This record gives sequence, C-alpha cells and structure tokens, in this order.
Amino acid sequence: MASIAYAQTGEGGGPGPLVQLLPLILVFVVFYFLLIRPQQQKAKAHREMINNLKRNDEVITAGGLYGRVVELNERVVTLEIAPNVRVRVDRPHISELLSGSKASKAGGASKSEGKEK
Repeated sequence: MASIAYAQTGEGGGPGPLVQLLPLILVFVVFYFLLIRPQQQKAKAHREMINNLKRNDEVITAGGLYGRVVELNERVVTLEIAPNVRVRVDRPHISELLSGSKASKAGGASKSEGKEK
C-alpha cells in the first residue's frame, strides 16, 4: 500500500496558474458587464436628474408621493403635494422626474403658436 502512495506523488503536468485563474477572470468580466456597469450608469443618470431639478418640476418620491418642487436646498427639496400642503424630502429620495419647466414651456409655446395662426 505504501508503494501506491509514492506512485501518486510524482510530478504531473497540471494546468498552469494562468489557466486556473482564467474561469475566475471570465466570471468577473461577465458580472461587470451584466451587473456592475448598468447599475453605475443608472446611478449616474439618477444623480444628474437630481442635480438638474428646478422649481415647478413635477416629481415622484421613492415613497410614491407625487409633488411639484417649490423650494430647493443643497440636501432638501420642498414639494407641494396638494394646495398649501408642503413636504420636505431628502434629494436622493426623488426617484423620477415627471415633467420639467422646459417641457411645460415647450408645450405652452406650441399651443400659443396655434392660436396666433
């Protein structure tokens, strides 16, 4: 039985260290392109949306409240959710921009042009 144990300890031509790490590297690359990169792009778009908020923009909060931006600070946004009902919300909790002041001005300009003709 001792001779069998010695026979198995001989040098073999196993795969090199690069070949052993290749599957791990491939898994990381797949995770990066399928999970990490899209999440970073989504976070960047959300940051840009939050930084570009203006007064009279209509937004949805992460809690599901619909409101119009009344006041902006560095960290806090004051929303009007009903006439004379205002709520203060932390900027990162604004989840979606429904319509901006540019969109309402563009819509108003096209309506007024139609009336002039």
